[in-house]
Amino acid sequence: MHEMAITRSVIDAVCEHAAGRRVHSVTVAVGGLCAVVPDAMRFCFELAAEGTVAEGASLEIVDVPGAAQCRDCGAEFVLTDPILLCPECGGVNVDVRAGQELRITSMEVSPACAQPVDVGTTRQR
Repeated sequence: MHEMAITRSVIDAVCEHAAGRRVHSVTVAVGGLCAVVPDAMRFCFELAAEGTVAEGASLEIVDVPGAAQCRDCGAEFVLTDPILLCPECGGVNVDVRAGQELRITSMEVSPACAQPVDVGTTRQR
C-alpha cells in the first residue's frame, strides 16, 4: 500500500511547516489519475500522525478530476483513467491538464505560543 509512504511524506511536510505548533486540520488535493485511494490515505493519515504535532488532526481530501485537451482537434474532455485517447478524434496527442496532482493545499495550526520571559531580565519592584 503506497498510500502509507505518501501519507508519511505529507505528515513530514505538515510537521515541518507547523514549526512545533499543533496541527488541527490538513487539506490535500488528490488528482483522480495519481493512483491514490482516498479512503486508504485517510486510514494511513491517523497512523502516520501518531506521536507528531499532527496527531488528532483531521484530513480533508479534495478530489481533482482528470482533464485533458487534444492537441490535434482541440477537444477538451474529462479523464477517468490514464488511457489518453481523445473521445472526439481518437488521437493520442493529448495534453493532461489536471488530475495528476497530489499537494497540500492548506493546514490549520494553533497560534504560536509566547516565549517564556527570562526571569533574570524581568524588572523587580
